Amino acid sequence: MRMIFVNLPVKDIERSRAFFTALGFSFNPEYSDDRTLCMIVEQNIFVMLLQEERFRDFINGDICDAVSSTEVLTCLSAGSREEIDRTITAALASGGSRWKPVQDHGFMYAGSFQDPDGHVWELVHMTEQA
Repeated sequence: MRMIFVNLPVKDIERSRAFFTALGFSFNPEYSDDRTLCMIVEQNIFVMLLQEERFRDFINGDICDAVSSTEVLTCLSAGSREEIDRTITAALASGGSRWKPVQDHGFMYAGSFQDPDGHVWELVHMTEQA
């Protein structure tokens, strides 16, 4: 089974821990330390939140300023429209910011936010079309 590890630079590990904990995520302590958090999305999907100086160990060049530029759109499926609305509300209450308005296409409902470091997170719920 393949696994995916999305690696994102963050300015403050503890702020990121508090933010994503408020959204309902947990962390694998085996792969976390004072500069790295291994956030569990699903059984084989993880987001490695790396303090910027630790992130530099893995890259060539500069770190993108996610507040002023969009380097990636991370989209997660959601179980319902209500889950999307709850998650966005929690994100905004925990230090995140609005990104784009909710989109309702009938069969697809999508919402988004930026985390405290400016990374864009999208949530989408799709139903079967008639």
